Amino acid sequence: MIRNSAVVLVFIFCLVSCDENRVFDAYKSVPNAWHKDSIISFKINPPDTINPYNLFVNLRNTNAYKYNNLFLIVEMTFPHGKTITDTLEYKMADPSGKLLGTGVTDTKENKLWYKESVVFDEAGTYEVNIQHAMRESGKVNGVIALEGITDVGFRIEKPKPIN
Repeated sequence: MIRNSAVVLVFIFCLVSCDENRVFDAYKSVPNAWHKDSIISFKINPPDTINPYNLFVNLRNTNAYKYNNLFLIVEMTFPHGKTITDTLEYKMADPSGKLLGTGVTDTKENKLWYKESVVFDEAGTYEVNIQHAMRESGKVNGVIALEGITDVGFRIEKPKPIN
């Protein structure tokens, strides 16, 4: 029994310590479908105001996701009130319709670039808001309930050293 516990502890330690570039990594679940007015928010306290970091939007989706791409509106509010808003498009499937991402089950995980080499030059709490902006071809109104997205995440990493 003690030996099995030790093996489990070593395995968990490896999982946690193997991701040494991670600074912040959190997910929020999307119940049933992602409503067009639903905003997923993350509050972030960067570790410093000097070093650059890479930022990612992370998504988990199932085979119920029926689009080849994904449009997101990502808004970052700085501690002193400045806001930057970006409209982003990500490829979610290859030309044959096969969903991209990692995972062996029907849930795929996608790590999507948001910004590279960002220096959080204001000390304090930043807020990142993520909202989908999907439209169907030829239709003006947005997709009200986007099915197939199960979790939305935000990640901050230290840049990988160049060897």
